[in-house]
Amino acid sequence: MILNILTTLSLGLLIGTEFAVAAFINPILRRLDDRAQLTLIQPFAARLGAAMPFWYVLSFVLLLIETVLLRHTPQASLLITASAIWAFVIVFTLRFLVPINNRMIRPAPGTTPEQALREHDRWDLLHRFRVLALTAAMVAFLVATHA
Repeated sequence: MILNILTTLSLGLLIGTEFAVAAFINPILRRLDDRAQLTLIQPFAARLGAAMPFWYVLSFVLLLIETVLLRHTPQASLLITASAIWAFVIVFTLRFLVPINNRMIRPAPGTTPEQALREHDRWDLLHRFRVLALTAAMVAFLVATHA
């Protein structure tokens, strides 16, 4: 039961944070002028970029433990699905979102504000897909563990 609570908290808070970025922080940033946007994007990207990898891995490990412990139950397939989605999201993030995030933190010399904001828009679009995938993983996890 403690493991289930920890997993639910870890996944839920992580998804909530990612949702807040997509639904609240980025839309507010877009209302600012270009210079203000770029000034604020960098510390957000740096802070979240430093914390999230550990949180993603912790959540994945907790999901895997739940999956192993419940591997001989009818819920196993949903937990495997949740774990597979989570693994996909980690690979997707490393492949596509992390490089963009790193460029937002430290833009290359000569990067124009327009280029930097286009990068941020691309990151935001990919991030929204990530939030949907994480939500699907969480739903599969919750159905499996609360059935």
